[in-house]
Amino acid sequence: MKRSFLLTSFDTWLPHQQSNSSDDLLIELAKLDSISHTLSFLRLLPVDVQLASAQVLEKITELKPDGIVCCGMAEKRTLLSVESNASCEESVLQTKVDLEQLVLGTAAVEISHNCGKFVCEGVYYSVLDYLQQCQLKVPCIFIHVPILTEENLPTILSDFLLIIHRLALW
Repeated sequence: MKRSFLLTSFDTWLPHQQSNSSDDLLIELAKLDSISHTLSFLRLLPVDVQLASAQVLEKITELKPDGIVCCGMAEKRTLLSVESNASCEESVLQTKVDLEQLVLGTAAVEISHNCGKFVCEGVYYSVLDYLQQCQLKVPCIFIHVPILTEENLPTILSDFLLIIHRLALW
């Protein structure tokens, strides 16, 4: 069954960054012809929690996707990091996706319990909260993407595709 997904990425935020690896990954994904799902991209979100969250929630309302994969860059990580939760002050929201099953058999993916306390966590929290408030049973995950290189790109892209495929079955 063909499923629809919303995938998001961020713009850069520091002067030394030539690109954001989350966006680089979505660019590589868009080049592929073999994807059996409908992918909608919301790329280069501003590095501002309120602005980025508003754009993502508006796009969710417009598209009504079957799954949501928000992505952000993690310069110091070497694997794709699927985030288990996001917090805002004392409130912590967990993804409803079984992450152990999602990452089973992947080569370059880890489960993380630290979304970073930056714009990534703010956006992830906003999306999880929106889905909960609206009682939408849409699987949503946040993935931190390491800096992509010629060496790691094939494995990262393959694992990312596997994750999307598994989310389609959720």
